[in-house]
Amino acid sequence: MISDLVIIGGGASGFMGAITAINSGLRSVVILEGTSKVLEKVRISGGGRCNLTNACWDISDLVNNYPRGEKQLIGLFNRFSTTEAFKWFQEKGLNLKVEKDGRIFPCSDSSEDVIKCLTDLAKKSGVKVVTNSHVKNISITNRGFNLLVKGKEHFEAKNILICTGGHPSGRRLAKSLGHSIIHPVPSLFSFSTSQKSLNSCSGITLDVQIKLIVNNKKYVGTGPILITHKGFSGPVILRLSAFSARSLYSNKYNGQLIINWLCLGENEVRSKLDLFKKENGKKFLFNNKPFRTLPRSLWNALLLSVKIDSNLKWADLTKRDKEIILKCLTNNSYLINSRGPFGEEFVTAGGVSLKEINFKTMESRICKGLFFAGEVLDIDGITGGFNFQHCWTSGWVAGNSVVLK
Repeated sequence: MISDLVIIGGGASGFMGAITAINSGLRSVVILEGTSKVLEKVRISGGGRCNLTNACWDISDLVNNYPRGEKQLIGLFNRFSTTEAFKWFQEKGLNLKVEKDGRIFPCSDSSEDVIKCLTDLAKKSGVKVVTNSHVKNISITNRGFNLLVKGKEHFEAKNILICTGGHPSGRRLAKSLGHSIIHPVPSLFSFSTSQKSLNSCSGITLDVQIKLIVNNKKYVGTGPILITHKGFSGPVILRLSAFSARSLYSNKYNGQLIINWLCLGENEVRSKLDLFKKENGKKFLFNNKPFRTLPRSLWNALLLSVKIDSNLKWADLTKRDKEIILKCLTNNSYLINSRGPFGEEFVTAGGVSLKEINFKTMESRICKGLFFAGEVLDIDGITGGFNFQHCWTSGWVAGNSVVLK
């Protein structure tokens, strides 16, 4: 029996594509999942809570969270964006909540409820889900496609939708059907440094302004940084790692990170240091800091890193030492020599070339009847629910487009 649509990959975009397609008129839709469980990335996302999407409702702002694919996503999001995704899940009975940082989670804080929502909808719609079905080969026939599954089982399909995420199997299948692959590299990771001056500050989080320089290319950001025992992490670092992913990869993860710990200009910091010195001359520098936002342990570590005497009083602070402290607070430099653990559920930069996709339909420009959705494409977002949003959107568009053929 030939199916209207066979979807390769039982993840977020695969389920969205399947549910949309069959509810829009297709009679037979099959999901082939290579592992024993579907929606595993949904299961582990957000520490088991599942960060479904983000309350970034304005599309012009939303696309700025995608280092690759920003241009193509404008049209897609005009059809199915964060607003539509929020409404879609709510209408399907999954109650959602928006947290202070804009991330959207199920009210239950359980990814299992997201999985149940999607699997129940698929079952009710008549989608057939087959696990442990790794697709080894796809051949084109006069009726569509023939899929060879591990164990020598065959599936026939009029159309196929590849939704394998970052797994190399999807890229291999796409390449076998004529597509170009942008070499995938890690995205969303922490930075490591061999400098030990902040070891005592591990666990501290605060808002900073940072600049990353890789091979004379500059990347800037503002937001929360997390000091770790090996270097730096936190939202602002993860964002920069995504936008600089290819540059860092080509430079073997070496770069210069410059941190403004106060998010203030040099003149303002200099004035605050002068005023504090004038009003607190008899007090020790290490015990008394002028900046409320700077944790004491970090203030002390920064002073030690530039060799300020621990017994120095504010009245005895020289102009030279003041300028050294000023530079340390506003222009503090660290050499990055490697990336930390590859996080955020293994988001990659790379995949099927976007030039070969019709983004009105998600259909291949090279192979008629072949569709793509999700991270198998050379599209990726920063942390905060943006990668799942791309999955919901591209899966929804693909699911509708197969029906319209």
